[in-house]
Formats: sequence, C-alpha cells, structure tokens
Amino acid sequence: MSDEELSKYPQEVQESILKYLEQLGDKERIAYSIAKEHLGTSFNVLKSIGYITWKKEQTK
Repeated sequence: MSDEELSKYPQEVQESILKYLEQLGDKERIAYSIAKEHLGTSFNVLKSIGYITWKKEQTK
C-alpha cells in the first residue's frame, strides 16, 4: 500500500493496516495484490475479509 493511499486514514488505522500487511503470508500477499489490481480504486483493505478477520483476532 502506498504512502498516498495510507495518508487518507488516521494514524491509528494506518498502523493497523501496516501490521496487517506485514503479517500476510506469500499466498495472502499475492491475493491482496490481485484484488488491488482487479478492483482498482474500489478496493478497500478495511472492508476485506482478511483484514476484518485479522482485526477480530487482534481484539481477543
């Protein structure tokens, strides 16, 4: 995710997104890239199933 894309979110959300992206495995990273490429500007990491699931696990 580029700095420009991240800058539209508050600092706390930016940190959460970066932590999520850092923990992705190889296959998940490829799937993330494909989703971004195919969906373009309509892709929102905060609404992705992977991020939502990861976020729920972090709050347990």
